[in-house]
Amino acid sequence: MTAATAFVPLDDHDRRRARRARGLLAEINDAGFLEAADVHVAQRLARLGGETSPEVLLAVAVAVRAVRAGSVCVDLRSVGDLAPGVRWPDPDSWVSSVRGSALVADGVLCLEGTDLYLRRYWEEERQVVEDLRRRDESEPVALDPGMVAAALAAYFPDDDSTDQRLAAALSCRRWTSVITGGPGTGKTTTIARLLGVLLTVAGDQPLRVALAAPTGKAAARMGQALREATDVPGFPGRDGAADGAVDWAGDGAADGAADAAAARRRDQIRGYQASTIHRLLGWRPDSSTRFRHDRSNPLPYDVVVVDETSMVSLTLMARLLESMRPQARLVLVGDADQLASVEAGAVLGDVVRGWSSTGPVRRLDRTRRFGMNIAELAQAIRAGDDDEVVRVLREGRVPEQPDDGRVAWVEADSLDPLLGDQALRLWEAGRGGEAERAWQVFEGHRLLCAHRDGPYGVGTWNRRVERLLMAAVGQDWLEEWYPGRPFIVNANDRGLDLWNGDTGVACLAAPSASRPGARTVGVIGKGGGGTRSLPTTRLSDVSTAHAMTVHRSQGSQFADVTVLLPEPDSRILTRELFYTAVTRARDTVRVVGSEEAVRAAVTRRAQRATGLARRLG
Repeated sequence: MTAATAFVPLDDHDRRRARRARGLLAEINDAGFLEAADVHVAQRLARLGGETSPEVLLAVAVAVRAVRAGSVCVDLRSVGDLAPGVRWPDPDSWVSSVRGSALVADGVLCLEGTDLYLRRYWEEERQVVEDLRRRDESEPVALDPGMVAAALAAYFPDDDSTDQRLAAALSCRRWTSVITGGPGTGKTTTIARLLGVLLTVAGDQPLRVALAAPTGKAAARMGQALREATDVPGFPGRDGAADGAVDWAGDGAADGAADAAAARRRDQIRGYQASTIHRLLGWRPDSSTRFRHDRSNPLPYDVVVVDETSMVSLTLMARLLESMRPQARLVLVGDADQLASVEAGAVLGDVVRGWSSTGPVRRLDRTRRFGMNIAELAQAIRAGDDDEVVRVLREGRVPEQPDDGRVAWVEADSLDPLLGDQALRLWEAGRGGEAERAWQVFEGHRLLCAHRDGPYGVGTWNRRVERLLMAAVGQDWLEEWYPGRPFIVNANDRGLDLWNGDTGVACLAAPSASRPGARTVGVIGKGGGGTRSLPTTRLSDVSTAHAMTVHRSQGSQFADVTVLLPEPDSRILTRELFYTAVTRARDTVRVVGSEEAVRAAVTRRAQRATGLARRLG
């Protein structure tokens, strides 16, 4: 839930209006704070539990709304601050009514102080805390300190990698560890070299490793990034050079044997395949929230590394933790300052805050990927310094060095030439069947929006770009699968190996002996950096992606990014959203929005109500 916002009253024809609501529920629904779904769930639970108190029904509806907005619980004493001007019950009387209700007595609701939970989320939060504490309080990992120190020195030999070496050392010592930091701080490099350390220390003993991420796109990017991290000069085993790596499998092995062992370890790391967390845990056809691996059937791995953990919901984290063997390493990796999961919970941020004083968390602060200008902007946003953000944007300077990264503050109307040119280049490449060129053009720039709908939303800007394209090619309409149409997959399709968030471009395919007529295929990006093609007739649940939401861009990087900010009073305009959008870019960031919108984005935090950090601390 976010900070206080003015809600717009619902009119009689608004689909969010609950027509059968009465009393307090009707008033607060009409004010726009509650939606019909919140009211209907509250009424249903009340009927099942024999509850008639209007205040209790309102509390249930507010708790349902909180989960829908990403929170795990709601503080009844302060919920009125979120919607000033709405008539709320007296807080003390309200809490007292809920505490004495049949729904609390029956365990449908859980009240801790003034925090109200739906039971499922109360149980999951307690389970996550108990599992994390139990793992952290277990006996330290039994590894030879001298072997670990030597392997760390081999894989992290430079002074520039001190922060990464410390993070890897932490993961060697603890059953659960957290490595957090912004884009470009070396999280993937740390993981690749940590795996090298663990494989070195394991020697002849097999080390079963699993890599996972919340989405298929993030998993593919994780595998690609790990392979890239093993390709840099100085990685032990690259080009047959051990670069100081030690071989603990042998007894005083010769240099040649050590080189060969280091090369084998590198090949092993490069061979690891990342999957989604859902696939790792094992799908169950009879349940959407339970998996094949659980406490009675734990995962068989010695090391589990989860990337993009900021996108992991409370429910998914609960399922992951209950599937872990007590003496298996769990390494959680991600940026705690990014947007949280679209579902309830802010697990990574909560764990970082709750564990910040006890040791299992290591933050990487040194930026290695961005140019100075983009890094400066990102850091000012993360720090909540709106004056500094405005200063950096106003300067809008051309980079002094080629890799400094350009930052620009532009008007919306100035985007038409940029967007129209990209759409035309996509059209030309797609029409000419140049799949690789089309993909490169598409990956070169993204327009990121906060909203899906409305004047600042994805739908409006996709239509705007298509109008620019029609004007450029002299057509007054576009077929559904027009050449160069960029698209994003909306739902997983395990049979086609398609995952929610995968992106592609429509291209004409050359005729062949088996297919003499021209046909259109979707050219879809793969984790290894290449592409694959599927007939567009098999792509059923996709959306046009000249523009995409910031949420759906998480886990991706693009050469240039244009960030379209909505009006300052938008409820989803937050620091986390702005930071996530800006840090998707490598070379250029363009920001479109008023100064008021920029300042609102920097100063407004996305506050999700949870008890996880407090319980851990």
